[in-house]
Amino acid sequence: TRQNEAMRLTAGDLNRTTLDRQLLIERSPVRPVDAVRRIVAVQAQEPASPYVALWNRVADFDPRDLDVAFANDAVVKATLMRITLHAVHADDYTAFHEAMVANLRASRLFDRRYTSTGLTVADADDALTRVLAHLDRAARLDPVDSGKTGVNTGAGIEAALSGELGAPLNPRLWWALKTFAPVVHAPTGRTWSFGPKAAFRRAPMTPERTDPSTALQQLIWRYLEGFGPASMKDFCQFAMQRQPPVQAALAALADRLVKVLGPNGEVLYDVPEATICSGDTPVPPRLLGMWDSILLAYSDRTRVIPEHYRATVIRRNGDVLPTMLVDGYVAGVWRVVDGRIEATAFHLLTDNVWSSLSDEADRLLGTLVARDPNLYSRYRHWWSELPTGHTRVLARA
Repeated sequence: TRQNEAMRLTAGDLNRTTLDRQLLIERSPVRPVDAVRRIVAVQAQEPASPYVALWNRVADFDPRDLDVAFANDAVVKATLMRITLHAVHADDYTAFHEAMVANLRASRLFDRRYTSTGLTVADADDALTRVLAHLDRAARLDPVDSGKTGVNTGAGIEAALSGELGAPLNPRLWWALKTFAPVVHAPTGRTWSFGPKAAFRRAPMTPERTDPSTALQQLIWRYLEGFGPASMKDFCQFAMQRQPPVQAALAALADRLVKVLGPNGEVLYDVPEATICSGDTPVPPRLLGMWDSILLAYSDRTRVIPEHYRATVIRRNGDVLPTMLVDGYVAGVWRVVDGRIEATAFHLLTDNVWSSLSDEADRLLGTLVARDPNLYSRYRHWWSELPTGHTRVLARA
């Protein structure tokens, strides 16, 4: 590696630097909670995905450690970047939420599905006050209840608000609130900490509150720590933010950030003294989970996904399949079926690569598939649409 300085990076440099910052070149001997802090944000709309993400990144990963981190609010799951669920370190949540809350509110309160009901912004804000009061009361009555009784599930919250208001609650009200309210998902004790019926509790906000513009600067800084160097468009894609406020935030950070040039001469931003990995750095194969963050954190996804594979990996409805990384790039997909891990490569792989992938699959079977033999099974239908490839059984139970 070398220190960040005025330089022009190759596509390989960017790929290897991303893998390094995301702990994918070598598994790190850190606690899962510290790994989440290092990699900034783990997409979590599928409950198993944070576990697969950390299994790929943490040496001797024990999924029970992540169970504990979720239970203790050391790692929290909430709707944040790209208006989707992410697992983030508790210390990051407040700034991330404040940076995103205006976008989260707008995505719901100005959506026709909300406005067509006749509900107003004032209705949402009044209901938000009531929801937070309800969650506070529930926490005082039973501090260890994680929604198992149903009080803090969506249905329970809607029922409580309906009782307070003396009339049935329009379902679009809670649909909007759960997106932008300062609430996190409460573990319900399921296989992956969270089950199909979400429960909620008030977010553990840190005392150091900041204005949205400063919070956006903090989010950009943290993004660059975990995903840099990156362009303004990359960050806008990662966070689903408009360019004008991002431009203003980057201008405010100008004296603290460094700039490098990308492969096509584009300006990329980075934090100072961050290491840059050479494009010839050896990297091991990996079996990434669905929606792994490195596949979605950039406007230019060729950093990790060859363009001719993008539409296969990222489906029309937004599903992102479990992928195989070979030499740092997506080379195929994998799935669990009938007690085995099956992989389909999009191009020819060497026997040595297949052997390394089989070793990874053996570890995955023993660590995570043992917990859930039907890991990602609801997405199997996509395999009928895959292009012709090279399919092998990597490991079987």
